[in-house]
Amino acid sequence: MQIDPAFILHQTEHWQLNHHLTSKLPGYLMLGARAPAHSLAEMPDAALAELGGLLAKIQRVMEAQLKPIWLYISRYGHMPGFPLHFHFIPVYDWVEAAFWRDQRYRVLQDFGLPPEGQALTDGAELTLFVWREFGENPVPPVIQGPSADQVIQRLRAGFQSL
Repeated sequence: MQIDPAFILHQTEHWQLNHHLTSKLPGYLMLGARAPAHSLAEMPDAALAELGGLLAKIQRVMEAQLKPIWLYISRYGHMPGFPLHFHFIPVYDWVEAAFWRDQRYRVLQDFGLPPEGQALTDGAELTLFVWREFGENPVPPVIQGPSADQVIQRLRAGFQSL
C-alpha cells in the first residue's frame, strides 16, 4: 500500500512511520514494515535488530513532543494489503476524560471499579474508545491541542533532532 508522503514522519531501510491515515486522533502513529512481511518471523535479521531501538526512539520522541499521559504500543491486524505494523496510540488527558464521560465504555464499573476517588482506565477499553470514536465515528470528539497536521510537523522535527 502506498502512503501519502504528507503522512510519513520517518523512514529507515526496513521501517516506515506514518500518522494513521483515518484516525482523527492527533499523534496516532503506525510503524510498518517496508517489506511485504506479515510476521516478525518473516523479517530479515537486520530489520529485527533495528526494531527495538526504533520502537524506543518513537516512544521517546512522542513522549517529549506530545506529552501523552499514556502511550499504547501494540500490534494488531492482519488485513490483506497491509504489511506487519505496530500502533502508537497517545492517550492525552482530554482523551481519557472523554472516555470517562462516555457511559458506553463503563465495563469496569460493572465490577465495582474504579475505586472511589481514583481513575482506573483499562487499556483495552481505552483503545476501543479511540478506535470507535476517533476512527469510525463520523463526528469524533472535539480535539484539544494541536491538529494532526501540526503534530506531524512537530514529530518530524523531533526525529530530525535525534
